[in-house]
Order: sequence, then structure tokens, then C-alpha cells
Amino acid sequence: MNLKFPVLIACLTAFGAHAGTIYKCASADGSTLISNTKVDKSCKAVVSGPDNAVPAPRAKAAATPSPDSFPKVGEQEQKSRDSDRKRILEQELAAEQKNLDAARRDLAEQEAPRAGEDRQRAADRAVPYRERVGQHERNIAAIQKELGGLK
Repeated sequence: MNLKFPVLIACLTAFGAHAGTIYKCASADGSTLISNTKVDKSCKAVVSGPDNAVPAPRAKAAATPSPDSFPKVGEQEQKSRDSDRKRILEQELAAEQKNLDAARRDLAEQEAPRAGEDRQRAADRAVPYRERVGQHERNIAAIQKELGGLK
């Protein structure tokens, strides 16, 4: 490998941030020249100014205040709504826990091999019951996460 090429790449990288445009030129003998000036017609721009620069991070938009005509909820009303929400989530959690217990019992019944049945058949039969248990476990986790986010 020609030693000039890695050096030229290093120069290209170093000058890319500072130079306006970097050109790659092919000479008559087949070698490559990297330059910040266009030497002849064979030169092609490979890096040019701000087009290749990394864009600045976007500024976050300022929060828009609610208009005065926007309906507001009183503090007591909001507390009442929050307590209702918590009560409903706790009821859903209790119901989901009961459903999970029932699903686990059903799964245990289906996983037990029946007379004259091999283990694989019992395992295949239990697949939808395992999925039901998994769904109830995910529901419980979601409700607990929701309850954890309440004030």
C-alpha cells in the first residue's frame, strides 16, 4: 500500500474541519493528490465547508403557557380525581392478581402428563396457558408501574 494514501487521509481529516473545500486530484502518473486548492480539471471536491460539518444540537422549544381561557381544574378536584384513579388501579391490580392465580392453577393442571401421554404432548398443550400467565404478569407489572408514578 502506498504510504502517501494514509498520510493524505490524515491530512484530509485534519484539514476538513478548517478548510473550506478539500479536493482529490488524479495526476498523470496515476497517483492521488489531496489539496485545499483545485490544481487542475481532474480535481473533485471531497469535503466542502459547512455542508459536511456536524449540525449543532437543536434547542428545546420553550414551553408554551396555557391561555387564560383554558379551563383549569381546582386543587381539590384534582386530588379527588387522583384518589379515584389510585382506587381504580388498586382494584384492577387485585383483579389481575386473582386472574394470575387462576391462570397458574390452570397451567399446572395442563402441564401434568395424563395417563398414556408423553411429556412433549403435555408441554404443547400447556403453551396457551403459559402465554395467559405471562400476559397477567405483564398486566400486573404495568399496573404497579402506573401506581408507582402516582403522587
